[in-house]
Amino acid sequence: MIDEIQFRNFKSWKDTGALKLAPLTGLFGTNSSGKTSILQMLLMLKQTAESPDRKRVLHTGDERSLVDLGTFYDLIHAHNTDASLDMRVRWTLPELLRISNPLSDPLSGPLGLSDTLFEIRDLTYLASVKEESSGPLVSSFAYCFDAYQFGMSRNVDRRPPLDFDFTYSGYTPARIQGRPWELPAPVKCYGFPDEVNGRYQNMGFLSELVLAFEELFSRMVYLGPLREYPRRDYVWGGESYGDVGRRGELAIPAMLDAGRRELKISLGKGIKRQSLEERIAYWLRQMGMIHSYSLKAIAKHRKDYELRVKKTESSPEVLITDVGFGVSQILPILVLCYYVPLGTTVLLEQPEIHLHPSVQAWLADVLIEVVTKRKLQVILESHSEHLLRRIQRRIAEGQIPSESTALYFCRMENSSSSIEQLDVDLFGNIRNWPKDFFGDEMGELVAMTEAARRRQGSEQK
Repeated sequence: MIDEIQFRNFKSWKDTGALKLAPLTGLFGTNSSGKTSILQMLLMLKQTAESPDRKRVLHTGDERSLVDLGTFYDLIHAHNTDASLDMRVRWTLPELLRISNPLSDPLSGPLGLSDTLFEIRDLTYLASVKEESSGPLVSSFAYCFDAYQFGMSRNVDRRPPLDFDFTYSGYTPARIQGRPWELPAPVKCYGFPDEVNGRYQNMGFLSELVLAFEELFSRMVYLGPLREYPRRDYVWGGESYGDVGRRGELAIPAMLDAGRRELKISLGKGIKRQSLEERIAYWLRQMGMIHSYSLKAIAKHRKDYELRVKKTESSPEVLITDVGFGVSQILPILVLCYYVPLGTTVLLEQPEIHLHPSVQAWLADVLIEVVTKRKLQVILESHSEHLLRRIQRRIAEGQIPSESTALYFCRMENSSSSIEQLDVDLFGNIRNWPKDFFGDEMGELVAMTEAARRRQGSEQK
């Protein structure tokens, strides 16, 4: 789980400050206040980690990627290419990472040293990237845990200027004898080149730190705000998926895959496990959207499937294209939350789009359930007052601890985004409710009353 992030000089953010993330993190605020940029920063790191190009410092995106940020000029704050993009991510590893002592002899036993060198529960990644004539270049990056730090930094005092130094603290690397050679640039913005291991005989564990970073972002999935229209039929050839696609286009195939694998949802000890279809059907009934649905092949030995729904118990079964648009919009969210493995970080951008206010409130219950029962981390960007109010209510009812949530309000001030964490007490009250959080509701009521009074007075004359 990601515990804290901070970045400087990214889009509208001069400095986010240290943002503590929780199992359920909500980003609220006005349009163009910087909420989405926080998700985009994480998505940029994800697609960088998944890029096959080891020399590409940052994968800022294209039409095929999760996010397209343009060039470094486009994403750097105020287009100031003299500034550096600074990033920091701290996360808890899913399992304790034990690093063996590289100087231990596995055949004759340890050479007077402990077998375990480090035990790592959480890691922090730091990096700074600047624009050069050849494109973005890493100025420095490092991994930190406990009292240790390992990284690389660019040595601008030596020539050529792309010479890098290996940096460390808390542990001394053992140099291999021989003439030292220059270290090349890091791999992407987070990896150590092979030459580091070639220079030091006891630094082989660095690859495990890099792997932990890549695994963090491999466990991250994203669903965008613009989800695909429903179809009259769907094609599935037996594939498995990691998510439901950025527009939810793989939601139905993912349901079919879950059915083939007989995927079961565990909601706690003593509660009967359910199939993915059963859990989705439960929530759709709770939301009052449909009574039931069926997902079947059009004909035997075909790859074509139809999703048919019944609005009420007595209503006829119709295709999903022939019912309200909301069903097709909530379905990818439900499938994603129950299809992905336990411990996944889920990024949701405006999940409430096209949903009735009551369904938005029920959506909060879905997110609370998967956070508390499936141990997912959900980071969402939203404008929904109804979703927020339901979270507040569930905190008051004790269904989710207030410390398991982190709710933020973003605003634009002096051409830069700023962020404030909402102070939520044990009873769900927000002690520092921002002015006009969801618009000026009281002002609208006062203006309406005044207008009605004036109109009634004029009509009586």
